[in-house]
Amino acid sequence: MTADGSPVIHERPPVPAAAAQKGASITPVFVRLKLTVIRNGLRQSRGRTTGWVIGVCLAVLYALALGVGMTGLRGNHFAPAAALSLAVVLGLGWAVMPLFLFGGDDTLDPTRLAMLPLRPRPLMTALLTSSLVGVGPLFTVLVSTGAVVAVAHGAAATVVAVVAVFLLLLTCVALSRAVAAANTRLLTSRKGRDLALLSGLFVAVGAQLVNLGVSSLSSDGGLHRANSAASVLRWIPPAPAVDAVRSTGRGAYGLAAVQLGYAVVVLASVLRWWYRSLFRLMVSPDASTIQAAPDLARGSRKGFGGGAGRRRGADRWLPASLTGGRTGTVMERQFHYLWRDPRSRAALATGLAVGLLLPLVAVVQHGTIYQCLWAAGLLGMQMYNQFGTDGSAFWTVAATISTRRDAALELRGRALTLLVIAVPYVIVVTAGASLLLGKVAALPETLGLSFASLGALTATGTYASVRFPYAVPQQSPFSSAAPGQSSLVTLNVVGGTLGGAVFCAPVLALSVALHLTGHHALLWTVLPVGAVYGALVVAAALRFTAPRLLDRLPEILAVVGKG
Repeated sequence: MTADGSPVIHERPPVPAAAAQKGASITPVFVRLKLTVIRNGLRQSRGRTTGWVIGVCLAVLYALALGVGMTGLRGNHFAPAAALSLAVVLGLGWAVMPLFLFGGDDTLDPTRLAMLPLRPRPLMTALLTSSLVGVGPLFTVLVSTGAVVAVAHGAAATVVAVVAVFLLLLTCVALSRAVAAANTRLLTSRKGRDLALLSGLFVAVGAQLVNLGVSSLSSDGGLHRANSAASVLRWIPPAPAVDAVRSTGRGAYGLAAVQLGYAVVVLASVLRWWYRSLFRLMVSPDASTIQAAPDLARGSRKGFGGGAGRRRGADRWLPASLTGGRTGTVMERQFHYLWRDPRSRAALATGLAVGLLLPLVAVVQHGTIYQCLWAAGLLGMQMYNQFGTDGSAFWTVAATISTRRDAALELRGRALTLLVIAVPYVIVVTAGASLLLGKVAALPETLGLSFASLGALTATGTYASVRFPYAVPQQSPFSSAAPGQSSLVTLNVVGGTLGGAVFCAPVLALSVALHLTGHHALLWTVLPVGAVYGALVVAAALRFTAPRLLDRLPEILAVVGKG
């Protein structure tokens, strides 16, 4: 309202003259907007500009080195396999990039343009053209040029190579935009932020897959297996465009035409998918514009008390002896945290996935069954910094702890929440790996060591959570600690690992002694000894730490509240 009481009218920002004219293309406007976004982003700070320049230089140098390396393979027997693999990796990278960079790149969010008078088809053309401006497209052009040069032989193949690079670039960029548009509402929701937090899991899994691939290629006949894989990769988009260059050089013009046609059909399909996603985002209503009253009315008719008397959530499958009292309440709360809190869920998922992946690597490489100890170790580390993930909400827990018994039951519930997940998981992973490796006789010993390791890490994690807590920033999803508390993270990780190894030493010494003395028939005793020892260590840690938790509640509240 103005001073005289009249309403303030907010005018729409002026549309550029080139775009305002009827029939004028909006593509130049979007290209200028893309350049403006890049320029304004670099103006924010000198450090950001320096980092961007260094990153661009490194990316270009890497692309040039990779392109020159591919060119050096020209005429080599394995050049087609390398070129096709590189094309598939480029397509895969462009496809998954929006899942990790969506929150940091506003240009990937088409809903920001939903209020503008733009039709999906011209918008697609403008977005596709502006997406060709940047470091990513330049990197793709340099690498793909090296890939096609490696398989191009003859003038006709050179002409097809130019078309192949163009098709590969358009397919990659369009695929990236289509994935972003199809998952916009997911990636802007809480589930999308959960997916971003799981990026470390994808990196870990990808690193292990690369390790397996390199190991396979390094073995006898590995490169010949690469050629066999190339016969499959040649039909996975966008590799057909690159393989068309090789087919042209060999004189198989019919096959080259089929492969180029296949690449064009794939590009058209991706563009069609992108168009449908844009149309849905720009025209169709979402859940925020649809009245939810009918659904609430139906829910009220069903009644919220219809589940009275039934066990809900974790109560449905936890033993009745655990669901009553404070221990059951704590476990129920922790299970809800693991399911709803993005950080807790990402940490647990990473531990479970990597703990399964490392034994699988041992199976593929015919390694040792002791790789299964990773499953117990990675899950045992989840016990560290139990209160830091609660953040400022920890005061609601601290308000209910007034006696040593309350503190002991709180710690007991948190430890049991982890053990209820870890113990069955360790049993399944270890038993499966022993069967696949054909080392069933080593199963009792490995399980005993795993139980001892899990108990030792749970015990040291319980004490470290009370003695060395640190705050976890709630607003920064990729920061593990608040500013100034990085040393506490290092102390937890390094000290906890060493402490776990020390507490696990007696059971490990028993196993080593039985091996050295030749009493292999008695290695089964490691299982009961490790299970009992692990349980006793956890019980002793809970009893030792409970009074200290009661005494240190004010300090813990002050520390974890900084997140």
